[in-house]
Amino acid sequence: MTDDARRIIDANSYMILGTADADGRPWTTPVWFAADGDADFLWVSRPGTRHSTNIAVRPEVSIVIFDSTVPIGGAEAMYVEARAAQVPEAEVESAIATFSAVLATDGGNPWQVADVSGAAQFRLYRARGSAFYLLGPHDNRIPVQPGAELKSGE
Repeated sequence: MTDDARRIIDANSYMILGTADADGRPWTTPVWFAADGDADFLWVSRPGTRHSTNIAVRPEVSIVIFDSTVPIGGAEAMYVEARAAQVPEAEVESAIATFSAVLATDGGNPWQVADVSGAAQFRLYRARGSAFYLLGPHDNRIPVQPGAELKSGE
């Protein structure tokens, strides 16, 4: 991941999650997220929310991470094409630990496996990125690959 991409991800707590239902009707929603490495994004949602039900039938999602407080012309953004799903039961313990560690740095209380399993109202979700883009000059999208570095001037 480029330094710019990593900085954008690390500096922001919310991402805009774009989903679509079975008929292709789009829906976007902001979610608090925790990055897990360069390609995975974790969040907690109720399975009955519109974005969660959309993910259940159409796992392809889009993500935008940006700071909405910057002045006009100062925007930086990370765009991600991804597939999303509930975190499988066998991976929940590790993923909720990652989620909680990031949450704690934002001043939140840690979540436990019991908070996202069984009769709990929430579930842990993960979007795994497959294509990444930075907002470039003149509103261009600059492709970025995890582990890759941009050369100066790109």
